[in-house]
Amino acid sequence: MQEYDQRLLVLEETIAHQAKTIDELSDQLAEQWKLLEQTKHKLDRLTDRFLELEEQALEAPAITKPPHY
Repeated sequence: MQEYDQRLLVLEETIAHQAKTIDELSDQLAEQWKLLEQTKHKLDRLTDRFLELEEQALEAPAITKPPHY
């Protein structure tokens, strides 16, 4: 009976370690997802701003030399 108790203890320890590891990985994944969403939002804002600036540049009058040059 002692052998079965020892095997059960080892299995319980293994499961506890795996459960802790899964929780830690889940937390890390959630953090990474949050960071990814923030980065995507910033990229979207920068893209919009770039397109606005590009449109403004196209609307601006061309830079020409004054007639006396």
